[in-house]
Amino acid sequence: MQSINKQNKKVLGLLGRSLAHSFSRTYFLEKFANLGLSWDYQNFELQNISELPLVLATPNLLGFNVTIPYKQEIIPYLHVLSDDAEKVGAVNVVKLTSDGLMGYNTDIYGFSALIKPFLTSEHHRVLVLGKGGAARAVHYVFAQMGIDVFYATRNPQTQVDISYEDLQKVAVMAHFKCVVNTTPLGMYPEVDTFPLIAYQAFDSSCLAVDLVYNPLQTEFLKRAAFYGATVLSGKTMLLEQAEKAWEIWNL
Repeated sequence: MQSINKQNKKVLGLLGRSLAHSFSRTYFLEKFANLGLSWDYQNFELQNISELPLVLATPNLLGFNVTIPYKQEIIPYLHVLSDDAEKVGAVNVVKLTSDGLMGYNTDIYGFSALIKPFLTSEHHRVLVLGKGGAARAVHYVFAQMGIDVFYATRNPQTQVDISYEDLQKVAVMAHFKCVVNTTPLGMYPEVDTFPLIAYQAFDSSCLAVDLVYNPLQTEFLKRAAFYGATVLSGKTMLLEQAEKAWEIWNL
């Protein structure tokens, strides 16, 4: 974990396990500079969520973002959840308040801003790759719009779960005109990795979305684009959720 702040300045940060790829610290430090604020933004790399008290001991800490793999694991440590965070069962923003630790989910806001301008009537059924905290926010957004959501998973357990083995069949993948990758596959530095699905099923009517933002064009998006799909990186979602987090911290 990065050393704690040694000056009398307000502190925000990012809590996760491996944060070398993250854009958050650069983004918020530039924001502070543009606003004339002498604040700090720190990366809190934890090997286990049980190390959270070390983060909370940081002087002048106002709150922090939460990323992989702690969006669900952090919930038992929180005192209050926003309505959205409670419904989704995942938290990506924490604010220190007089009532304790308050958990929010701004991924919902960010993903909604990313996806809505590109949805058409053909996107009435969605395939989500992965079942982590980000996938919960994605499901919530689609469910609010009445769109059916199916999951790609290694261990199918429900009727909406589809195995990656089956998704390597064009006939199965052809049922989905919108595919959203919520896994870290393709994220820097593992840029050569990608979900194992039948990319040949993509065409010009399809929408492929990757929540990974580093790199902007993942191998998943490159392969989908090769077959004509419209592709979206996670950058817009990242920016929108970050601004929503900033708004929450300053309420």
